[in-house]
Amino acid sequence: MYPIIKEIHSGWAYLVLIFLIIAVVNALAGLAGKKEFRDKDRKLALFALILAHTQLVFGIILYFTAPYFEAAKQLGMGAVMKNSSLRLYVVEHPLINIIAIVLITIGWSKHKKATTDHAKFKNIGLLYGIALLLFLSRIPWSAWL
Repeated sequence: MYPIIKEIHSGWAYLVLIFLIIAVVNALAGLAGKKEFRDKDRKLALFALILAHTQLVFGIILYFTAPYFEAAKQLGMGAVMKNSSLRLYVVEHPLINIIAIVLITIGWSKHKKATTDHAKFKNIGLLYGIALLLFLSRIPWSAWL
């Protein structure tokens, strides 16, 4: 099961990144151009939200089926924190990506409560943008590319 989930998680990450980039660029363009927040803008942000949450589900399944999870249980957290590769997979990648997904969720919620188009674009652009940077900072590039 691990190899299948790993492939799905890796492939789905491309979709998440692409839609996050599109949503952030769209929000910043709408903000800069003082455009009206339309249904297409909402759908782009919603798609990025849904893809990110789906990725979280795949990631949680992968986390508990991965061989490094078992190794971390046997070695203990002290040894995990001393090993940069294990630390990335067991601590940094999951924690930072959960924070990023929380930011996306907050951005979505705040945009729904906003009353002006400017505020809607600002909430999505800022919070989705920070989430995108967090995702990019903790992708295990050597294993992913």
